[in-house]
Amino acid sequence: MNSPALETITLGGGCFWCTEAVFVCVRGVTDVESGYSNGHVAHPRYEQVCTGTTGHAEVVRLTFNPAVIGVREILEIFFATHDPTTLNRQGNDVGTQYRSGIYYERPEHQQAAEDLIREMSQDKLFGAPITTEVRPLANYWPAEDYHQDYYAHNPEQGYCAYVVGPKVEKFRKTFSYYLKP
Repeated sequence: MNSPALETITLGGGCFWCTEAVFVCVRGVTDVESGYSNGHVAHPRYEQVCTGTTGHAEVVRLTFNPAVIGVREILEIFFATHDPTTLNRQGNDVGTQYRSGIYYERPEHQQAAEDLIREMSQDKLFGAPITTEVRPLANYWPAEDYHQDYYAHNPEQGYCAYVVGPKVEKFRKTFSYYLKP
């Protein structure tokens, strides 16, 4: 019996250090890469993206095994570990590069995202409208090497200790079933 092929989905939840640090802990996620997507500049650099002029969002591109974790569960973790109600902002990080977004390559991922957003909106889960954009993945570029596994390499750095760490801890408490062994 063949196992299902791995799938990918790209998520923008503000600073990619936070989103990456959460998803490297998720059972069934086989790779997490920080990058930039859905902008209009080829090969953008971090300094360019930070200006907000390239149109890119800071994202993580996840590769996962759908036999272990489904896209809906990945999206539930995504929504629980960032604020999808603040347009172009996550905490003190402000700008279009910090927008909440789901960038899909498969129509079934688009459908899962739209269905979940509709359900959460109907249930008024967040108390404010969800601003997460759902768009086809376009113009993706990996971030520079020093951004990859940033939290793992810099857990004591101020932003990591006070912003990233609490998000990882929230994931661990809320979604312990999905923790990698």
